[in-house]
Amino acid sequence: MKKAAPFFVIVAAVLWGVMGIFVRHLERLGLGTMEIVAIRVAVTALILMVFLLCYDRKLLKIKLRDLWLFLTNGLISVILFNFCYYKAMSLTSLSVAAVLIYTSPIMVMIMSAFLFKERIHAQKVAALCCAFGGLIFVTGVLGDSASISVLGLGIGLLAAFGYSLYSILGTLMMKRGYHPLTVTAYTFFIASFVVVPMSDVPAIGVVLFSNGWMWSYLLAFAMVSAILPFSFYTVGLANMEASKASILASLEPVVATLVGVLVLHESISVSAVVGIGMVLVAVVLLNIKFPPVLVRKKDSASTVKRSREMAKQHI
Repeated sequence: MKKAAPFFVIVAAVLWGVMGIFVRHLERLGLGTMEIVAIRVAVTALILMVFLLCYDRKLLKIKLRDLWLFLTNGLISVILFNFCYYKAMSLTSLSVAAVLIYTSPIMVMIMSAFLFKERIHAQKVAALCCAFGGLIFVTGVLGDSASISVLGLGIGLLAAFGYSLYSILGTLMMKRGYHPLTVTAYTFFIASFVVVPMSDVPAIGVVLFSNGWMWSYLLAFAMVSAILPFSFYTVGLANMEASKASILASLEPVVATLVGVLVLHESISVSAVVGIGMVLVAVVLLNIKFPPVLVRKKDSASTVKRSREMAKQHI
């Protein structure tokens, strides 16, 4: 399973990246950002809770002492992230907000070093720098003339912190023996109690009952944007370092850009192509195991020396 962990995280990033197709359609139907988030959270929570009730009710059991983990994950990782992200987009530009969000791998790397004793080695730092640099090119922030206020910068970094906490809290919960589906289900179940009342529920109702196939469409939206990617990402977290998983998740905006070009017929700049290449290089870097040649030579030399000394003793 550890060998497949990067694959699970990459699949999650790809699914998050194609989410824009659904979002664009829901926007055309007249729904705002908060309403789309509410649909995503509520439908995901409902499906996962019903599934776990039918599949294995034991997966719904959590210990009272761990309740704070689930509450924090639902309230901060989902609600704080979404609220601050959308606020950052209003205070800055879309590209700047996106780049601020993807400072989260840096936060995950630092927190993981303290909490999980994960090593910060040169290969990981190189991949992180490459991925973050690529995201700057993909979003086109270098050519963005919009000024960044102190408030916009702070809100954007706060959103990144909320985004990074899912990796940290998810790792903590699975270290305590919880199933990935349990983590995902309770995260969205708790978040739905806050997000839904903040949205325009009547507007959501109008869209839901506009035609017969909307329920199927929203089911597909929940599966692609939340249930499958969060489950895959959480499984990946259980079998690899949180810092590596967060860097691999940087593929999401790359996939979103490609979807915009190939499916939504949006234009793409040369800088975006360069950025996509840099992010892909970062993914490759994380999955290459460099042989410790120098160590092996040193070890083999010392082994030969010890063998000669032992042979002299026997003689």
